[in-house]
Amino acid sequence: MEIEILVFVAIILAYGLLSRRLELSSITPQMVFVAMGMFLGAGTFGLIDLRVENEVFLLVGEAALALTLFTDATRIDIASLRENESLPTRLLSMGMPLTIAAGTAIAALMFTDLTLFEAAIIGTVLSPTDAGLGQALVNNPHVPTRIRQALNVESGLNDGIATPILFMFIALAEAEENTAGGGFWVSYALKELGLGALVGLAVGIIGGWLVGQAIHRKLMTRTFQWLTFPALALIAWLLAALVEGNGFIAAFTAGLAIAWVTGSLIKEQLKESVVTFSETGGQLLDFIVFFIFGAIVVNELGLLDWRTVLYAGLSLTVIRMLPVALSLIGSRLHRGTILFMGWFGPRGLASIVLGTIVLQESPALAGLERIQDVVMVTVVMSVFAHGISTTPFVKLYLSRIAGLDAKAPERKKVKQHPTRTIATPNLRNHPSG
Repeated sequence: MEIEILVFVAIILAYGLLSRRLELSSITPQMVFVAMGMFLGAGTFGLIDLRVENEVFLLVGEAALALTLFTDATRIDIASLRENESLPTRLLSMGMPLTIAAGTAIAALMFTDLTLFEAAIIGTVLSPTDAGLGQALVNNPHVPTRIRQALNVESGLNDGIATPILFMFIALAEAEENTAGGGFWVSYALKELGLGALVGLAVGIIGGWLVGQAIHRKLMTRTFQWLTFPALALIAWLLAALVEGNGFIAAFTAGLAIAWVTGSLIKEQLKESVVTFSETGGQLLDFIVFFIFGAIVVNELGLLDWRTVLYAGLSLTVIRMLPVALSLIGSRLHRGTILFMGWFGPRGLASIVLGTIVLQESPALAGLERIQDVVMVTVVMSVFAHGISTTPFVKLYLSRIAGLDAKAPERKKVKQHPTRTIATPNLRNHPSG
């Protein structure tokens, strides 16, 4: 792995030297790392040869998602969600199920070689969004706070919702192709999810109490406050795996439990630790995943026919935008706002890792290669389409809503949540403003 590591850190150095200029353009870090991974992959330049079965990719990707789920869960503020007049709730409780259903239906119609549950796996894997791919949007102060926060909260929670749904569909797909029967696989999935939740609760409650007491009694240094929360996320993830539970559910549940147990006792310290981790370790893992993903894509794509490309395009448009529009009926938002929120549903880290989980959990599925190719093509298209379109689309959107008065639903003031991707340039002079 020496060559791969050397190339990766060299790209980080090169991007870092120009990062301020690049962040004011339409070039995102994810675009750079995916493009360089593809260019240096065995299918093109030939310097790097990575496969989807690569253990490093599986480990880093799963760790990145576990840490993301954990940190997202610690940021959940139910009171703030209510203040936002249910926009995130609408997107999660209505928009997301409709997105999964639409993705499943269209996949079943287009790919006749898949079973219904294999089509549902595609619909579920591609349902979570990634705020990191729309960094210039989520962190742009000129975009109404209520809209930014709704998209940010949605992306922070929908991967945690998609994970148990995915495991249920994997179990049902396995049941179709095995003699054990549906009851066995569904009970297996429920056991895995239940054990994961129990482990997460235990780690979150016990770990949260210990950390809270240590900080309250001033027994911990600031450095180890920074390290403790990611350590608890990894403990929950790994412990769940040891008892055959779902590590992602464990990590998400642990984050919820820690936020509840610590409460106001270490509220500021918790926020600082989560933000610090998100700015550094979280982004580093994210970049590693996208770089390896780019190198893998050029080696693994097999069924790249017109149906795969068409479905990817539909996934980023109709399959996402129509459910969002339906979920926002009655919200009184401007038509431009609804279209804007529908378009900015990029697919990124969660879809990559959930797709990898399918490969790991169900290597014998008949439609596995099709699932893999659809997910890969959709994520690649999303990385570049959403990255390139962010700045011009934000400009267009701001011009459309410029005439809205202070009482418009978009202008309603809401409490700001920490964003998933905190490290941003000063956007006061951002060209989209």
